[in-house]
Amino acid sequence: MTTTTGHSTPRTHTGPGGAGPVGYSLPLSPTGASSMLTPPPWHFSGEVVMVEYRVDPDAARRFLPPGLTPGADPGAAAAVFATWQWCSADGAELADPGRCQFGEFLILLSCEFEGRPMARCPYAWVDQAVPMMRGWVQGMPKQFGTIHQSRPVTVGRAGSRLEPGGRFDGALSVHGRRAVEASVTLERSGDRAPALHDVPLAHTLTFPEWVPSADGPRARLVASEVSDVEFSRIWSGSGNLSFLDGGLGDDFASLVPLEVGDGHVFAYGETLHGGRLLTD
Repeated sequence: MTTTTGHSTPRTHTGPGGAGPVGYSLPLSPTGASSMLTPPPWHFSGEVVMVEYRVDPDAARRFLPPGLTPGADPGAAAAVFATWQWCSADGAELADPGRCQFGEFLILLSCEFEGRPMARCPYAWVDQAVPMMRGWVQGMPKQFGTIHQSRPVTVGRAGSRLEPGGRFDGALSVHGRRAVEASVTLERSGDRAPALHDVPLAHTLTFPEWVPSADGPRARLVASEVSDVEFSRIWSGSGNLSFLDGGLGDDFASLVPLEVGDGHVFAYGETLHGGRLLTD
């Protein structure tokens, strides 16, 4: 998902030595060590269960902000379950598994920016507070949810192996109600990464105004700066995907599958450095 699209914008954050409490994010403190978020770079390693599908192209188009177009394949979408382990540059979080691990579910829609293929994430859920807050900093629409996902096993019978016939499932629940179910039954392996997992993500960086201004909230279209992208071997096969009556509203329901394609199971790693401005 590496991107150099757009225009660089300097990023600044408060550091120790100034007057009063400081930090990269709230909460501020005398040394800045209490911040909920550490400054990037952030490293991620994850296991992914992904199902490609198609949505109503008109419904997908309504989720694209100015600057993004449906591109060459309108209606292409993907549902992605992932279990992540992450750490800051010094790796300190890895000593605390309860801090450095989280589950995620997101939807991706195919789109383009100035003719370049990208993906738009209209909805995302995570099960920990730090990745939710980190998503807001990126412009990624993360909310709280409960995510469960099959993981490959190498010994025993309590799970599937990465081989033909192996089945991997994912489930999202929101506010105690099941919202999405997916499964992939493996048939083959290869080296080609799934299309919507191998392009930059375009987000809208915005935040409600607590102190009103004449201009109102400012929305900016941004993309993430990513390096050290790694894919394992990609296992693919038949996919199943169901959106249930999870009480998520008509907008979410407009993205239900019209057709379900292949599913994929793979490991993925990246380093996230910050963002780049696409349009202001």
